[in-house]
Amino acid sequence: MAFLSPQNGNTGQRDIKVAVLLIVIAVLSFFLWQIDLKAQGGTDRQVNGRIRIASCQYPVSSDIRANYDNIEAQMTEAYLKKADIVHFSECALSGYPGVDMASLENFNWNELHRLTDSVKSLAKKLNLWVILGSLHRLSGNNKPHNSLYVINPEGRLADRYDKRFCTSSDLLYSSPGDHFVTFKINGVTCGLLICYDVRFPELYREYRKLGCDVIFQSFYNARQEKGSIHPIIMPLSAQAHAATNYFYMSLTNSSAPESWPCYFITPDGLVQNKLPSNIPGILISEVDLSEKFYDASKEFRPDAISGKLNSGETVHDSLSSVRTIIY
Repeated sequence: MAFLSPQNGNTGQRDIKVAVLLIVIAVLSFFLWQIDLKAQGGTDRQVNGRIRIASCQYPVSSDIRANYDNIEAQMTEAYLKKADIVHFSECALSGYPGVDMASLENFNWNELHRLTDSVKSLAKKLNLWVILGSLHRLSGNNKPHNSLYVINPEGRLADRYDKRFCTSSDLLYSSPGDHFVTFKINGVTCGLLICYDVRFPELYREYRKLGCDVIFQSFYNARQEKGSIHPIIMPLSAQAHAATNYFYMSLTNSSAPESWPCYFITPDGLVQNKLPSNIPGILISEVDLSEKFYDASKEFRPDAISGKLNSGETVHDSLSSVRTIIY
């Protein structure tokens, strides 16, 4: 058995102290590094001009608790897949009135509000932006808004978009909105629309004028008859809006059969990716403003927006102005 001399004992104690000091320095360095990352906008994936999107689908229903359970699971999966923002469908938490529930009589607003708070808390815990489709209750006899809540990574409500163009059946249950919503993530300007808004190109033009880089559009086109035209025309309409205004688009929908799936569209109007139909899933996509896409109308779009509806300069010539003669 070996014994340490006093000198050797001192040396051993000194080595232990040095090791402890090095550990303390390493821990402090790690925390300082984390603070520095937050000051610069977060982790490596949080680069200015880039965001990672999780577009989510699941079978939305009248069961608010079941909807929340799907939301919680998909937010957690999005976090593990390093998303910056999680995008849910129209009425994702509340269910869609007129389809999922016949009326809003006896609707459980307390449960909706409680679970909305739970989504906000989870957003804070996971450090995620969330676009949450839900009903927004108004006072008195006013019908609620069909809304998208913008929840920031601090778990606070940053803004709310209310569906501007409600269908005639929507108007039996909902009050239309009157405003646009924009917000920024990592230098990327985002805008919001809901479902039937897709029929009104004026809305997209206004978002182009507001400088949007990406439109998050939430749909509820589910529980339809087989052979419905919506799975064909909705994504195609969005592709046209993306191409003519040069922005990315994330499209989300309920996956309850029959439905069409989440799409991600690039600014040239092409579909970069989509999910399978009628089953739950998450579509992960990247917005990168440094990437350049084909933009056929770029040169003359500002003129069109300002009201000059032709390219180049018009001429003053009777053979041009008189349209009932040939020569």
